[in-house]
Amino acid sequence: MNTDLGVGAETCTMRRREMAKYTVVTMPGDGIGKVVLPESIRVLDAVGFDAEYVHADIGWDFWINEGNALPERTIELLAKHKLGLFGAITSKPKDKANKELKPTLQGKGLVYFSPIVGMRQRFNLDICIRPCLSFPGNPLNFIRRGPSDEVEEPRVNAVIFRQNTEGLYAGIEWTNPPDNVYAAFASHPKFKVFASTPKQDLAISTRVLTRNACRRIVTAAFEYAKKHGFKSVTVCEKPNVLRETSGMMEEVAKEVQKNFAGIEIWSTNIDAQMMWLTKNPEIYGPIVASNMFGDIVSDGFAGLVGGLGFACSANIGDEVAVFEPTHGSAPKYEKLNPPIVNPIAMILSAAMMLDHIGDFDKAKKVRDAVAAVVAEGKIQAYDMMRIVGGPDSLSKGAANTIQLTDAIIAKLK
Repeated sequence: MNTDLGVGAETCTMRRREMAKYTVVTMPGDGIGKVVLPESIRVLDAVGFDAEYVHADIGWDFWINEGNALPERTIELLAKHKLGLFGAITSKPKDKANKELKPTLQGKGLVYFSPIVGMRQRFNLDICIRPCLSFPGNPLNFIRRGPSDEVEEPRVNAVIFRQNTEGLYAGIEWTNPPDNVYAAFASHPKFKVFASTPKQDLAISTRVLTRNACRRIVTAAFEYAKKHGFKSVTVCEKPNVLRETSGMMEEVAKEVQKNFAGIEIWSTNIDAQMMWLTKNPEIYGPIVASNMFGDIVSDGFAGLVGGLGFACSANIGDEVAVFEPTHGSAPKYEKLNPPIVNPIAMILSAAMMLDHIGDFDKAKKVRDAVAAVVAEGKIQAYDMMRIVGGPDSLSKGAANTIQLTDAIIAKLK
C-alpha cells in the first residue's frame, strides 16, 4: 500500500476498495502523528480489516493558513463516516498561536482552540476510555521492592473513564471578564478576596459538570467492570474541596452503583491517587473521573506501563467515535528518516476502534501481536531501551518505527 498522510488531501494516496465495509476518516495532524498513523493502517490491513481510508485536514498548518485547526470539511467527513483515527496535534498558548497566523489573518479576532477538544464537543464524544495495561517483558514496566526486598512487577490493568466534554476543558474562561460575568462571580461570598483585584488582572476558568454527563461516564465504567469481571469502580475526584462538582460525580456514582450488584464503588482523591499509583497499582480496574482529573490519572498510570508510547484512547459519542494515542506531536522527531518513534500507542488505538465496531477477534489479534513483540524483546523502539531519542538512537540498537511495525505484522501472520 502506498500511503502519504502529509498535509493536504491532494497529497494523500490511499487504498480504495469498492464496497469496503467501513470508511475511516484519517487525521494525522501534526508532527509524529503523520508518522505513526500510517503504521496503524498497515497493521489494520495485515489483520484483514475491510476499510477505505479518507484523509481529513486538521492541525497547526490549518490554523496558520486558515485560522481554523479543525476545518468544517473535516467535521463533515466525520459526521458522514462516524469513525476516525487521529494522530497528534500541536497546541500553543494564545499569544504564540496568534503570532503564527499568516499576516492576512492577524487582528481578526481569531482564537485558537484545540481541534481534538473541538471534535469532542462538536460530536459530544463525552466518553473517553484510556486503558493502561502492562505487557509482560516491557522493560519500562513499573517495578517495586517486596516485603522481603525482592523485586516485584505488579500486573497493571487500569482503565480510566474520563468525562471528555465538560469540567475545566469546556473552554468557559475569561481574562478581564466582562461586567456581567464579573458581577455574577462577585455575587459569590468566596469572591470577596478578589474584590480589590482590577478586572484586567483577573483570569477566570470555570469547572462545569452536569448530572447527565456524570451519569453517562459512570455508567460506562460500571458496564465495563461488569463485562470484564472487575469487582470495583474507583471514582477519582476531590469532593472534600470541590464540593459541588466532585460532589455531584460521587453522588451520581452512588446512584448508578445500585444497578450493579457485586461491584463495589471506591472513592479516592486525585492527589492521594497519584501517590498510591506506585504503592498498589494492581488493585485498580476501571477508574472514572472528570475531565482534568481523568487526564492526570491516565497519564500517571500510563507511566507505569511504558509511558505515552503505549497509551491509547477512545473518544466515543452516540454516533461518532475517534481513536488516538495520548502522546503529543513531538515535532522534533517528525522529519527523521528513518523515523524512530514508537507506533504502539497508535496501533493499540486502532485496536480499540476494532473493539468499538465489534470486531473483537481482530482487536485481540493486534494486541496479542504487540504483546508477543514486547515479550520477545528483540525489536524495541528507543524509548523502550531507555535511550535518548535522536538520529543516533538507531546506531545504539533501537529499531526504527517501520521495523517495529513490521515485527508486529509478522506476529499477526
